[in-house]
Amino acid sequence: MSNSIKLAILGLGTVGTGVINLINDNLNELKRRSGRDIIITEVGTRRQRDDIDPNIIQNSDLMATAASDNVDIVIEVIGGTTLAKDVIMHAIKNGKHVVTANKALLAEHGNEIFAFAEQHQVHVAYEAAVAGGIPIIKVMREALAANKVEWLAGIINGTGNFIMTEMRDKGRPFADVLSEAQALGYAEADPTFDVEGIDAAHKLALLASIAFGIPLQFDKVYCEGITGITLQDVNYAEELGYRIKHLGFAVRRDGQGNADNAGIELRVHPTLIPQDALLANVNGVKNAVLVNSHPLGQTLYCGDGAGAGATASAVMADVMDLVRVLGSKDNDDQSSGDQNSSDQNNTNQNNKGHHVPHLAFIPEQLSDTPILRAEQMTTGYYLRVHAYDSPGVLADITRILSDAGINIDAILQKPAHKAGEVPVIILTLPVVESQMNLAIKKIEKLDTITDKVVRIRLDELA
Repeated sequence: MSNSIKLAILGLGTVGTGVINLINDNLNELKRRSGRDIIITEVGTRRQRDDIDPNIIQNSDLMATAASDNVDIVIEVIGGTTLAKDVIMHAIKNGKHVVTANKALLAEHGNEIFAFAEQHQVHVAYEAAVAGGIPIIKVMREALAANKVEWLAGIINGTGNFIMTEMRDKGRPFADVLSEAQALGYAEADPTFDVEGIDAAHKLALLASIAFGIPLQFDKVYCEGITGITLQDVNYAEELGYRIKHLGFAVRRDGQGNADNAGIELRVHPTLIPQDALLANVNGVKNAVLVNSHPLGQTLYCGDGAGAGATASAVMADVMDLVRVLGSKDNDDQSSGDQNSSDQNNTNQNNKGHHVPHLAFIPEQLSDTPILRAEQMTTGYYLRVHAYDSPGVLADITRILSDAGINIDAILQKPAHKAGEVPVIILTLPVVESQMNLAIKKIEKLDTITDKVVRIRLDELA
């Protein structure tokens, strides 16, 4: 048995460099924990780096590096969904285990990639793809393996959390905070993936599959950004005892007697949550995931969701798992060296037992539970209605809500402004979205209503 595990790192940006630094800094710890020497033999990079150990081969041909005989595990941190996919599939085809931080790739093509890995009896590990250094994938796949997950809610994009925190704490408008986030490197020059919730939706697709044992279905995630959130709404929410966070939800619904509304909700959107909730007090660029499962109940996992150190930590946690898998395989191979080819094939099949299935459930046991459409989802609501300050306005609004079967939890009426216009803020109890859509249409048709109704979903996290 060779005592060395050889790594190739594809991509030498922030994360790739972070992985190299982590290995150099903690080399002794890694060996003590794994019993193996973990060495980087090759890196895939478009330009040569003078600060890389000269014993490491630098190769601009990523496909060649992914298939090299000098490599056991391929770490993909180049990003994107085209070249990265080709490289990963090529590595799998050549019998390499893969570690990736690429949430977009897995959310959109993970079903194909994982099936290909199963076919070639290798593993694709992806702890770094969700919530950076928080070991949420390992928790969901292993620590909660005996639990039935009912729902999860997560702050899974640090940029959005930073923006909402600054707006609340310092009273700064969205555009101003976004500019600072870009200057600090929290947001890209094109921040669409962050502020419109696409990045969070990629991560939610992965978490939901692991939680409920369903195929990856990124295209069915409802996605709403934070660009429309105003300081006015942030302040009104605070006054009512809530904070606005940009959250991803995966919720199992039984339909409550209506089979048409039974299924799984996958949604990313701004949400009012109680001020005293633990999730409401996760601020700045931190990430957090709250999981409600049976019989354990609620557990919260919080930490750095991005950055070189956090992501490299998650990448190397996956590497360590794979090192143990390789060690188990070596031991099995030694003990079965005189078996015939049929027995050897059975041994190789049994090696799968040393590793958790990619999506936590046996592939053949993934379910076809339906993903609910937006109009089938159930949440509470914050409504901001602007109306003329005239008699009967509030009565008309509450009557429409009551007729739609919507229960009101709280009402806040602010002083009139803008030539007699008064803002009315209403919090409702949970209701199916199709009912709320009809009610809002009727409210907006009232002669006394001066603008579109602003609505933000609300969740008590109960």
